[in-house]
Formats: sequence, C-alpha cells, structure tokens
Amino acid sequence: MSVSRQILAELPMLRRFARAVTGTQEAGDSHVETALSNVLALPESARTTVDLRLILYKFLIAALRANDAATTVKAQSAATGTAADRQLMRVSPHHRIAFLLKSLEGFALSDIAHILDCSATDAEHLVAEGSREIAEHLQTDVLIIEDEPLIALDLEDLVLGLGHRVTGIARTHAEALQLIGRKSPGIVLSDIKLADGSSGLSAVNDILKKHNVPVIFITAYPERFLKGDKPEPAFLVTKPYLPETIRALISQALFFDQRAGLKQESAA
Repeated sequence: MSVSRQILAELPMLRRFARAVTGTQEAGDSHVETALSNVLALPESARTTVDLRLILYKFLIAALRANDAATTVKAQSAATGTAADRQLMRVSPHHRIAFLLKSLEGFALSDIAHILDCSATDAEHLVAEGSREIAEHLQTDVLIIEDEPLIALDLEDLVLGLGHRVTGIARTHAEALQLIGRKSPGIVLSDIKLADGSSGLSAVNDILKKHNVPVIFITAYPERFLKGDKPEPAFLVTKPYLPETIRALISQALFFDQRAGLKQESAA
C-alpha cells in the first residue's frame, strides 16, 4: 500500500482523536491538516522506515501542542459539546491526550512513550492520571459480583480509591439480582464462575435485560466468556489482574458509555 493510501486509511481515526482532544471537529481538523502537511514534507525515506501511524500521531500532537489546542478550546467545547466531551475537557491536557491514545486509539505504552517523547514510565503515569481524573468526574455506583472474599475486598478497595461507591458484593447469581433490585449501579464488575456453581455471565445477562450498564468481567476462566452468551460490548480481564488495568478499564468503560456522562451531567 502506498504512503498516500495508508494516510487516507488512518485519516478518520486521526480526525476522531483530534476532535476528542480539542472538543470540536473544526479545531481538530485544522490540526490534522497541519500534521498531514508536515508529514508529507518529510523525505520519503523518513515516512517509510518508521511505523507511519506513529509518525502521524506524533506530528498531530506536535501540532496540538504548538497551538495549545488542548487548553484554548476548553471553554468553547464546554458550552457546545456532548456530556462526554464536557467531562473530557475537564481533564488536564497532557493526561487527556495520554488517556485517549491508550483508550481510544489502543496504543501500547511503548508507542505512547514514542509519540509523546517520554519514557515508558512517564507514559504509564500520564495514562493512569488521565484514568483517575476521568473517574473523578464520572463517579458512580458499582456492583461487584465475586465469590472469592480476598478478590472482592481488593476490587472494593480499587473502586473506593477511584472515588466510586459500592452498592454491594454478590457471591451468586441470585444475590446479584437481589442487590441490583435495591439500587441500579452505573457499572458492574463480575466474575464468571460463582460460589454456588452459578454463572456470572448469566447474572449479567439478566441484569442487562432491565439495566443498561457497562460491564467488566474479571475471571480466571476467559474461555467461558468467549464461548458463552456474552453481552456486547463488555470488557474482559483475566485473573490474576493488575490493579492499574482495572482502574483504567473502569474509567474507560464509564467515559465511553454515553449514559454515564449524561447521568453525571444531570446530577451536577
């Protein structure tokens, strides 16, 4: 594939990312145009020896930083954007960019470090801080479905540390339905294999019949998720998990769930 065709293939994602960073499509497109002009001005050898996608995002972020777009558009987007846009504009610019590179574009930390010209440790910190700030602005109620007491307590600690509230911890399918009947959560964290042999997957599917919430499955049996009647979209984490993975996914799931943004906005 020619360089031109590769750029055209990446263009929709570049525009989406730039809009998310700046808050408006007009501002985002302006910086995408600047980035593309600078990339095309490079010698052909420079465009073909490195991953072109990394080059495109690196030049786009350079254009954003040069024009201070991540901060100057904040007031404008706060008045005109969606609830999710307004939440994102409250996140500090450097953390916002790192969070979006990871959660929206799916870059690995090593690639984010390359794009941002920083160390992998710094990239990890920026992504983590972005997740934390998102969580602060989208605080919600969390239902935990987990039969192992130590893991349940660890998840509860992670959730509370992000500023969320725990509505309850269920060990079985029946307990999960009982708890959600008392209070509807903003997100569900669920194991798949539960204490009495019941299925967390079935419990979640029953919950989703009446409550439209994002779900993160945390399990030692990922094959059951892949083979079962799984809800879409849902996040999957395999045990043993890294705490930072859970924190990032909670923030990501809440941010990209439009309903969570709308609920938070109406409560403000």
